[in-house]
Amino acid sequence: MQFTLSSPAFSDGERIPSRYTCDGENVSPALEWSGAPSTTASYALIVYDPDAPRGTFIHWVIYDIPRGLNGLPEGVPRDPVVEGLGIQGVSDFGEIGYGGPCPPRGNRPHRYVFALHALDLESLGLGPGARAGEVLERIKGHVVGYAVLTGTYSR
Repeated sequence: MQFTLSSPAFSDGERIPSRYTCDGENVSPALEWSGAPSTTASYALIVYDPDAPRGTFIHWVIYDIPRGLNGLPEGVPRDPVVEGLGIQGVSDFGEIGYGGPCPPRGNRPHRYVFALHALDLESLGLGPGARAGEVLERIKGHVVGYAVLTGTYSR
């Protein structure tokens, strides 16, 4: 079975509805996944914009997501620790939790990559507020599966 990531809010390669952006309510979209490897002990999700003017921009970091979950609900609170869902890191907005697409006006559509890592670790041993680079360093050698969902957005 293939490890896949999807959202009821938008399909892969499609435009992210404004509700999930800085032009709307700026809430995280619901995510669903299936087909994770049997050796999965937890998940880590990093959402990034590879098209940002100054280089890759991180929009969301959440890790130590329990292996028993097969998705995240819409509107994950911006709390450092979300009971039953995981621990949140700091985005490049400088804040804990999800920060939606907010590209400069008039540019071509930016891509927003939701990258879900299935890990063979139950915990990364990081407290709340880790940056994407710290998470990526910690998961090296522990990724047992990887699923991606990409949306686009322009203003």
